[in-house]
Amino acid sequence: MTQDLPARMLRLLSLLQTRREWSGAELAERLGVTGRTVRRDIDRLRGLGYPVEGTTGHAGGYRLAAGTDLPPLLLDDEEATAIAVALRTATSGVTGIEDTAVRALAKLEQVLPARLRHQVSALHTATVPLPWGGGPQADPVALAALAATCRDHEIVTFDHRSRQATQATARRVEPHALVAAGSRWYLVAHDLDKDSWRTFRVDRLTGVSPTGRRFTPRELPADDPAAYVAATIARTPTRYPARATVPLDAATVRARTGALPERVQPRDEHTCTVDISADNPLHIAVHLLTLGPGTTLHGPDELAPHLEELGRQLLGAARTLRETPSHEEADR
Repeated sequence: MTQDLPARMLRLLSLLQTRREWSGAELAERLGVTGRTVRRDIDRLRGLGYPVEGTTGHAGGYRLAAGTDLPPLLLDDEEATAIAVALRTATSGVTGIEDTAVRALAKLEQVLPARLRHQVSALHTATVPLPWGGGPQADPVALAALAATCRDHEIVTFDHRSRQATQATARRVEPHALVAAGSRWYLVAHDLDKDSWRTFRVDRLTGVSPTGRRFTPRELPADDPAAYVAATIARTPTRYPARATVPLDAATVRARTGALPERVQPRDEHTCTVDISADNPLHIAVHLLTLGPGTTLHGPDELAPHLEELGRQLLGAARTLRETPSHEEADR
């Protein structure tokens, strides 16, 4: 059907697919035409079977109706390539998405122009994923629902289980943004019942349910959602509060450890302090080894026996190496 549409109407259809609702004035401005032309093009799209609905409200507008008769997506070269790359690497932090992503990528490659199919095929051939680590996995259905409510400024409800709690509590929030941090996904939202901004681990959410109620977005108390999540994580209480003084400048320490900016504080040009607090002493030990010699640790006395035990394990491993003859280098 799309081959029967002129370029302007293809552009109109593409715009309607990029967000939930457009006013007639916005569409006219984007297309460089009059409102009358937009209305005429909308009528023609409807005549060809595209489900374009008129919306009511202060200014009114247009949107594509949800359902099984939605038209195929219209993607430009950059959008198609970006989706292909994302599908090829969609293995981090989302439960059970690997096989689904591969199937979707195969379908996308079948309809790509030859020039893009060659690029994506080269990427597919040259890239080999290496499963690394573990960690919590987010539900892709929940992620999709939360992303839609962020986009549409729609109040959403869910049950949330905090790190300490054994039972989930019901929440009603105004979603702002999703932030991916390593293998974890966070929802930044304004909690309506607590009247405060919060971050929620998506893997700890169940029963995600959009309410259909729209809201006017509030101003986030941070430069951007990622900065807000980083600051929140840095302030999270831990079982073993610990801080290290390091004979290195702050920039070098951030690059070496990947620590959140809020956790590294410069003391002078050649020294800084690093917050390496954690619930697990092993994580603190790893940070200390990464920071290198000359590092001074400040923390609770109860942390010392754990670090001593880890040290004994390392010394035992070293003695084993010295006492066991090596006949050949292990394959790597």
